[in-house]
Amino acid sequence: MHVPDGFINAPTSAVTGVVAAGAVAVSLRGARRELDERTAPLAGLVAAFIFAVQMLNFPVAAGTSGHLLGGALAAILVGPYTGVLCVSVVLLMQGILFADGGLTALGVNITDMAIVTTVVAYALFRGLVKVLPRTRRSVTVASFVAALVSVPAAALAFTFLYWIGGTTDVAIGKVATAMIGVHVLIGIGEAAITALTVGAVVAVRPDLVHGARGLGQRLKLRVNGELVDAPSDTGPAPAPVAARSHRKVWITGLVASLVLAGFVSFYASADPDGLEKVASDKGIDEKAEEHANAGSPLADYGVEDIADARVSGGLAGVIGVGVTVVAGSAVFWAVRRRRNDDTSPSSTETTV
Repeated sequence: MHVPDGFINAPTSAVTGVVAAGAVAVSLRGARRELDERTAPLAGLVAAFIFAVQMLNFPVAAGTSGHLLGGALAAILVGPYTGVLCVSVVLLMQGILFADGGLTALGVNITDMAIVTTVVAYALFRGLVKVLPRTRRSVTVASFVAALVSVPAAALAFTFLYWIGGTTDVAIGKVATAMIGVHVLIGIGEAAITALTVGAVVAVRPDLVHGARGLGQRLKLRVNGELVDAPSDTGPAPAPVAARSHRKVWITGLVASLVLAGFVSFYASADPDGLEKVASDKGIDEKAEEHANAGSPLADYGVEDIADARVSGGLAGVIGVGVTVVAGSAVFWAVRRRRNDDTSPSSTETTV
């Protein structure tokens, strides 16, 4: 759903740019409360993993493919504010290095793919977790449903933006029907990827999943035939979570991202994605413009001057994962450091 330059007019692109900038600013502040010594190192990895999986287009209908958007996955793993930042970092790297998603449309893409998906998915996820049994399986189920709904929600948001500022005269009803229809199918793939990933992390390190926090239940004791909460000092104290290493999770995630982007991506579907297909069928791409970075040595996810398509695409994927994990980690470590500065003893001193 990467919107290229020329789909949306300049005024609408400018307004969405302001909205995106405001959302990123709010997210930078909100992420201070979400990032700690456990999650800060993993947030950059989540961004890199989303980048890698977005290279894996899967077929959804005749001549159409889809790929992960990632908003639901990021929000559930590291929190909604950090999730917005994760997807925004991915979109920025894709636009600058790989000529994927227009630069003038960056605000549109962040609004649509980072903000809408994250907000819709996390709101639905939290609502489901509250009504479902407090188990790890419920987290996986809620992740599936939230991710499934987030994709057509993003498609609806794009349709709304196109209705306001589209550059071609196309019946908006036809655009909405086509966009939502194909993205419901893509949402199934999004839901499966999100649920499998969240379920895998919850199975080994539930303490690292933002959406799974607070699921632990206190020990119950039967007193006079009734179950009551056990005293807080009952039983041995658990080992501090912060003391448990997350190095294995980080290394496993990074290796998986490199393999997906560097090798598995070669077997991804070559069919146009949902937006490209609808744009071609409905004529909303008539005024599409060439990407400003079309001459990038990594444009179209291939390394310039390398003739072998497998090597070219694989190397581009590896570079993309590396750049994204470095850029994302730098952002999230800076946010965490700002949090530490805000909560340091010197910042809370009162002068008399």
